[in-house]
Amino acid sequence: MSSRALRKLHGIQDDLPTVNPEECSSADEEIEVTPARNKSRTSANPFLALGEDNDDLMDQDEVENEKSRISEEEEEEKPAKVEERTGAKKKRRKKKKKSKDTAVISEQANHEDDIDASIREVNELLGELPKTDINNVSIDSLVTMDTKALLGVEHRQLNPDNEMRRIFGSQIVRSDTRRRGHGSRQHRSTWLVTPKSTWPPIGKTGLTMKHLSTKSGHEYFSFEHSKDYQQVQFKFLDAVESLNPNNIVSILNMHPYHIDSLIQLSEVCKMSEDLQMAAELTERALFSFECSFHVLFNLTQSNCRLEYRRQENRAFFLALFKHLVFVGQRGCYRTALEYCKLLLSLEPDNDPLCVILMIDFYALRSQQYQFLIRLYNEWENHRNLSQLPNFAFSVALAYFHMKRDDDDDHLATANSMIQNALLMFPSMLLPLLDKCSVQPDKKVTNHQFFGRAQHNQPVGLQQLVGLYIGRSSSVWKEPEVITWLISNVTEVLQRVDNEDPLVSQYSKKRQLRYQGTPTNILRHILVSEIQDASAALPPELTGSPVMTYDPYP
Repeated sequence: MSSRALRKLHGIQDDLPTVNPEECSSADEEIEVTPARNKSRTSANPFLALGEDNDDLMDQDEVENEKSRISEEEEEEKPAKVEERTGAKKKRRKKKKKSKDTAVISEQANHEDDIDASIREVNELLGELPKTDINNVSIDSLVTMDTKALLGVEHRQLNPDNEMRRIFGSQIVRSDTRRRGHGSRQHRSTWLVTPKSTWPPIGKTGLTMKHLSTKSGHEYFSFEHSKDYQQVQFKFLDAVESLNPNNIVSILNMHPYHIDSLIQLSEVCKMSEDLQMAAELTERALFSFECSFHVLFNLTQSNCRLEYRRQENRAFFLALFKHLVFVGQRGCYRTALEYCKLLLSLEPDNDPLCVILMIDFYALRSQQYQFLIRLYNEWENHRNLSQLPNFAFSVALAYFHMKRDDDDDHLATANSMIQNALLMFPSMLLPLLDKCSVQPDKKVTNHQFFGRAQHNQPVGLQQLVGLYIGRSSSVWKEPEVITWLISNVTEVLQRVDNEDPLVSQYSKKRQLRYQGTPTNILRHILVSEIQDASAALPPELTGSPVMTYDPYP
């Protein structure tokens, strides 16, 4: 090493010991060139600052140039390394994705196998549904589909609290619900009624539902009583014969969800004018029924059937009927309409409680005019609804309300239907106007067509007219409706004076029909408790005892 380099080294670090040039020259070949370290590390080997040149020491500029060259080489190598790493990661990701996709496909296959197995089990139980081509569906089958949808139930509309919120506001109903639910006991969620906190836990009641068969796309079910439930039923019959309500109360203390005891005690409370307790007992009976539903029994699809002729099923019809009457008395007409559709869908052909005589009233009160018109149009051909006084007048009124949308066709239809209804049922006019506190013109009261109509009508027709007036007179009290009715009465009198052929034709129909009252209408009159209709019942029926838990079996 030259003396110049040694002097320069001694000038930078004066505290280093003196180095013998001869000793250093023998070790120059073993020294490696490395970048300068941090100055704070002064204890490191001082010869690391020396270059490869044995004759001279590198300048500071040369060192910086060497650093920049090395960094440039490293920067050039980085992209290649990054690309290699990225390619390896992508390969690993593809492998993981393939493995995940394979696992998902296998899980989906297993899930589909489970679904297919469940479908096979249901098909074995109920039978496979026929495969139909929508392009080859006949008009008659489409009408059947519409009829099913017509009686379909919206489960949200079954809760009267929802309608009360729309009427009075959510704040009032919410506060009332909080007061009733303070310290409440948890019950299962149901659609028909809302369980109250004061009700006892239900447990096993001995009431079950069985699936019987499948016919023409309809599922037939029936309630069944266990042996223990039958023993309680015998005790209930003895309590009814004793004519002591305390015996029924003692049965409910031991069996709080016995259906017939709840229905019978509800009637006792109604007679004592405790309507709140009567309604609550009916709700508890419905809660017991719903807790025993079959898993395939659906309230909303209108394809589940219960036969009234089976003794175990009758209480469910009666409980639904009484509950919808209580709901209607609270002003929840939309909810009552949904219960009418539910009750009618259980056995629409026989209609054991004759719901068809009341569904029009709740449709008008809830302003469901299109539903009422659709029901009339679809069922007129096979049910002859125009021969029922309630449909003859209510459908005409529904068309009249529809004309408020400035539709002349609806008004013309309403005028035509109300005139035909007055020609077919002339005995309806004067009692209806009297119920509405309307004094008709003397020309109307003195006319033979309307004046003598009440004296010449059959007993069956008198019951139907009294039933409609007692229930539906409130929908005719609007001044606009009364004006429209009176104007059509004038047109009817002109047609009668002009000897319209329909007058004699309808007179013959009235004399031939309505000679006897079907049993389902008698049940309806008895359960409805409308005095205008009950007064027209024959003495042999009013004088005989009738069991309210099973009227006219």
